[in-house]
Amino acid sequence: MRQYLIINLADTDKIIFSQVNQTSAQSMQRNNDNTQGIISYSIEPSFITNENLTPVQGPLSKEEIEPILKGADWEINY
Repeated sequence: MRQYLIINLADTDKIIFSQVNQTSAQSMQRNNDNTQGIISYSIEPSFITNENLTPVQGPLSKEEIEPILKGADWEINY
């Protein structure tokens, strides 16, 4: 099952993109003020299990991420 994390864009250097569904920082969904992004995965990435990256929010299911993306902070990019 796919899971989603909201992260600070300042932390993108901690992401191992081969472990997530995005190919680079540029392919991540971003909030309107370009400070946070969303990554998704099916198997929990090592940079999460070893606590190298601490998400702002998540893990979230598709049902949990959709209302966030429809909110005012993300609406332009949804």
